[in-house]
Amino acid sequence: MTTAFPQSFPHTRLRRLRRAPWIRQLSAENSLTPADLIWSAVVHDGEEPKIPVGSMPGFHRLNVAEAAKAAKRARDLGIPAIAIFPHINPARKDETGREALNPNGLVPDAIRAMKDAAPEVGIICDVALDPYTSHGHDGVIDETGYVLNDETTELLVAQAVEQARAGADIVAPSDMMDGRVGAIREALESEGHRNTMILSYAAKYASGFYGPYRDAIGSATALKGDKKTYQQNPANSDEALREVAMDIAEGADMVMVKPGLPYLDIIRRVSETFAIPTIAFQVSGEYAQIRAAGDQGWIDGERVMMEALMSFKRAGASGIITYFAEQAAELLNA
Repeated sequence: MTTAFPQSFPHTRLRRLRRAPWIRQLSAENSLTPADLIWSAVVHDGEEPKIPVGSMPGFHRLNVAEAAKAAKRARDLGIPAIAIFPHINPARKDETGREALNPNGLVPDAIRAMKDAAPEVGIICDVALDPYTSHGHDGVIDETGYVLNDETTELLVAQAVEQARAGADIVAPSDMMDGRVGAIREALESEGHRNTMILSYAAKYASGFYGPYRDAIGSATALKGDKKTYQQNPANSDEALREVAMDIAEGADMVMVKPGLPYLDIIRRVSETFAIPTIAFQVSGEYAQIRAAGDQGWIDGERVMMEALMSFKRAGASGIITYFAEQAAELLNA
């Protein structure tokens, strides 16, 4: 059956650019490669190579030897960097998180092992006290449970310096204390670590998506209350721009928006406003939802994983910290 349309019926047919894989690839506005990914890894100080995390299907804590193997794996897959987070033995935790300053602690040991194994892979270290404190907060608390800004910053500075001494390429303060980026930058300069970069968690929201991560690092049961007095209000967007501007002025080389998928609008605003490398963090709750639904057969897990990762690039992210890094890189390299 032939339908008679006016001769003016669309001269432009956008479906022409979708007709075959080659033209879809040629006309793609964004691309995703292993070089866009940062592997999010949790390390522990035990002998067991891998310990599964129940709330993160398919994800494991790694001991130091396995972390070194992960660095080699990242190199082979073309993943440029690994972000490491520690699971600390509860016996080493206290009210102020002093174990974070141990030059022979878990994180410095992991840094040295990973850099020995694959020196060309960048190592990003979380600068925060919550994995080390007995109360699960990101800093020193007073008698009311309020996190003390300046006292916490002193410890964060010392923690960042120890990480730089161990060989970290990037220190990443995730605590949301005011002024900590500038204090860390000054300390790194005075110590001669002029090339150590700072990736600031500049727009880190008080989110419900962090639950599985707190299981992974062992702070979930310890946490007293919430983190709303220092992490950002999910209702606010302009506030994120103020936070980012302050951290850039204090010496941040890169900034981060966390979580990722629920805050694509913030990623877009930050990347367009400041034209600075902007990292998205696809957090544990995002990972767990996609992975669990995929395992149940409710969604095509691999397809949704890749779609979510592409959404960060489309929003303007320069890179993506993700627990899917290894799996995604394998697919991209296939």
